Amino acid sequence: MSTRNDRLTSSIERGVQQVLARGLQDPRVRGLITVTKVELTPDGKQATIGISVLPAEHQKLTVHGLSSASRHIRREVGELIRTRSMPEFRFVEDGSLKKQAEVLGTLAKVREELEGKPAADGTDGDASEDAT
Repeated sequence: MSTRNDRLTSSIERGVQQVLARGLQDPRVRGLITVTKVELTPDGKQATIGISVLPAEHQKLTVHGLSSASRHIRREVGELIRTRSMPEFRFVEDGSLKKQAEVLGTLAKVREELEGKPAADGTDGDASEDAT
């Protein structure tokens, strides 16, 4: 990807995040919305914007609402960014943040088990070592 496309991708990501931070009037768009990635086609005519929404139950409806408001969001971002042509926006669900949170949660559980925190009821393996 060219330097121009890299800069445009970064600018679009910041611009979309700013527009979403201001809020939209669509009641379908709610929750904590994070722009996780922006991918620009090589010709620069379309930008695929990955969105993560918390809580997870609002994700599908929010992405649908953002897709409906994509022209409005594109115009608002166009006012923030100086570029010859603004690509069309396509919003998609991005579950990578949720997967990362699940992995971190699992790692935290394993760490607790290894440190013996859940074994506070006295049933850990150390008691058998004391008896010998």
